[in-house]
Amino acid sequence: MAFRILSRVCTLSQGLKSSQTAFSTLSSAGSLKVEHDRRNQRFTVTAGSSTADHECGVLKYRFTGEKEVDLMSTFVPETYRGHGVAALLSRAALDFVVEENLKAHVSCLYIKKYVEEQPEQRYKEFVII
Repeated sequence: MAFRILSRVCTLSQGLKSSQTAFSTLSSAGSLKVEHDRRNQRFTVTAGSSTADHECGVLKYRFTGEKEVDLMSTFVPETYRGHGVAALLSRAALDFVVEENLKAHVSCLYIKKYVEEQPEQRYKEFVII
């Protein structure tokens, strides 16, 4: 994968949680940031400097039960495809599932493929087939 996780800006905690969690990464093309918008149930990746961020991907999910989510879709605009943006979104969403001890239905074909291709298989026990 062309990206290395550099830092995790916010840590998920028990109890009240902020509406957004962010991750930062660096690539040869520059800085990418994943944000978790809990209110709108989506993860987004933005690229750019602090003065001009450009959205370059989104992963949408919805709760289907108290401890179950459906990872519904990922979308990456054509100009950002092939740079690991969908993988970055998938990892952030699946890490959320693991950290919150949720079960996930995976409607998105890309995320299904991502889960199957992970060598450590750490996400499989959280996915409902």
